[in-house]
Amino acid sequence: MGPGTLSDLLATLPSFSHPDLLVSSATFDDAGVFRLTPEIALVQTVDFFTPMVDDPYLFGQIAAANALSDVYAMGGKPLTAMNIAAFPVGSLDLGILRDILAGGADKILEAGALLVGGHTVEDKEPKYGLAVTGTVHPDRVVKNGGARPGDRLILTKPLGVGIITTALKGELIREDQAFSAYQSMAALNDKAAEIMQEVGVNAATDITGFGFLGHLSEMCAASKAGVEVFVKEVPLLEGVAHLAAIGAVPGGAKRNARHLEPRLKWALPVDEVMRDILCDPQTSGGLLLAVGPDRQQELARRLNEAGVSWWLVGHVTDDEPGAIKLL
Repeated sequence: MGPGTLSDLLATLPSFSHPDLLVSSATFDDAGVFRLTPEIALVQTVDFFTPMVDDPYLFGQIAAANALSDVYAMGGKPLTAMNIAAFPVGSLDLGILRDILAGGADKILEAGALLVGGHTVEDKEPKYGLAVTGTVHPDRVVKNGGARPGDRLILTKPLGVGIITTALKGELIREDQAFSAYQSMAALNDKAAEIMQEVGVNAATDITGFGFLGHLSEMCAASKAGVEVFVKEVPLLEGVAHLAAIGAVPGGAKRNARHLEPRLKWALPVDEVMRDILCDPQTSGGLLLAVGPDRQQELARRLNEAGVSWWLVGHVTDDEPGAIKLL
């Protein structure tokens, strides 16, 4: 009988260690980091998925921004990228693939990185993403496990893109009503990452498929700390609360919620709609930063000057590791 979950399956595979392997998959960080010299480390990641929007160029932009974000979350700067694509050559026009790749290429250019190749296979459904290599100083790697009691939690993008794209597929909203979600997903996290490096934060992660609470849970577990979330301060895209209330919730949100349930501690009766929103799988979500109270104002000032939105959504406590109290 095989492993029961993906985690069980991964646990059966060999683990790798090396003196220069600074970050591996063991801590569920956003990317791997390998030290080349005392001043240069490689940041490596890969991500790809099926379309969540109909426009192929926009899909390419979003998928590329999502993959690049893993490098930013580690405090790195993207250097090179390689396309990963699957496409039904016999049933769809190749112009669609061209537009997907063009969208990705434009985001790579915006990030200041270089496209150096890629690989495409024939498949029944389009898929696209990037393998990205970046660089970071070995002493300035930002991990998800450095949060300290007293740290403030800062989020740089609103939640709800999974709910909005689900509503769009179910024809509950019009295409134009998803514009803000499209803008959010296609936006790079480059400015926030640069500022967090310059100011200095204790931990960071980007919010993607495990939802806000899932990635927050990984951060506080790796940091051996608890967190308190100011639920009413968590930013939402327009219309998300209404759409979640009428059932436009992706299955991934429900799975995330079931997985996290033992770690969630509600100060008030459980708000199932808000729980679904906080567990909503994000595509190319924002950065979640844990910053010391002595540097919070400087971080906020720099983010404001750069035009980067941010919200104070909670703080780190010395409670049991991985426990999330929702206030």
